[in-house]
Amino acid sequence: MSTREVSHLSDISKMPKSTDGSFNRLAASFRDAIQAGGKFAPEKDRYHLFVSYACPWATRVLIVRKLKGLDDILPVTIVSPRMGSNGWPFKKSDAFPGAEADPLFDSAHIKDLYLKANPEYEGRFTVPIIWDKANNTIVNNESSEIIRMLNTAFNDMIPADKAALDLYPADLRAEIDEINDWVYPQINNGVYRAGFATSQEAYEKAVKEVFEGLDKAEKLISGKEFLVGGRLTEADVRLWVTIIRFDPVYVGHFKCNFNTIRDGYPALNAWMKALYWKNPAFKDSTQFDHIKTHYYWSHPQINATRIVPAGPVPPIQPL
Repeated sequence: MSTREVSHLSDISKMPKSTDGSFNRLAASFRDAIQAGGKFAPEKDRYHLFVSYACPWATRVLIVRKLKGLDDILPVTIVSPRMGSNGWPFKKSDAFPGAEADPLFDSAHIKDLYLKANPEYEGRFTVPIIWDKANNTIVNNESSEIIRMLNTAFNDMIPADKAALDLYPADLRAEIDEINDWVYPQINNGVYRAGFATSQEAYEKAVKEVFEGLDKAEKLISGKEFLVGGRLTEADVRLWVTIIRFDPVYVGHFKCNFNTIRDGYPALNAWMKALYWKNPAFKDSTQFDHIKTHYYWSHPQINATRIVPAGPVPPIQPL
């Protein structure tokens, strides 16, 4: 195991600050694909998924894994939501309820896996990651690519009804891509741009764009069950993981407080609730105690007391 000093990568409080106070997310580093005939061929129990329930990007992957029926093909391990100076911890370092031990190497933190894959790694130690047990390396740590892999890579190994579920169908790809192209910067990453801003000007610009995005999404989903084509697609998954976190954490912690989803966006609220209460893949992938604890505990530069708010009550309303 590498003993190199990497706190500048693992400690979120040491993130480099931009001159204008804006938050700029770094790109993912491991970008290989699981595909037939390639270095990373689809195989049962060859790969292992590491995630946090708290992380919206990881939750994308958990939802798709469940939708596609990959539970027995792609095992998963959950880390603690309390991300400290060493990054995401396993149960070995922080026995938070629901946190699990690394079954492969008994690692203390997610960073240990990155450094095992590449001792000279210089990126962020993020989740989700897919680990390849055959090559002892990380295949991919970019959630948008992982969910597309899971959408098709294992179709020959799963029941026909699961294989038939296509979250990125060819006839809807242009529309899905167009929605993703504004949902990500304005909403998914927009809440982080507001919350991690270190100047008033950068914050106000970001929060305005968040709510412009929410206004657009509200109009798009009004009168519809799904965002695109009358069917569940990755566009729903990608937007949903931010909307479900909005009232519990982004309104308060990230100062996205022009309005709440439950009081200001009735169509988005109804769509969010329907997916949560009617589709186990969404509900089972959502743990509000992990979500709230992570944000309010892990960012002392924003919340120095690490007090986790008791509300909202309930975290999501009933149907």
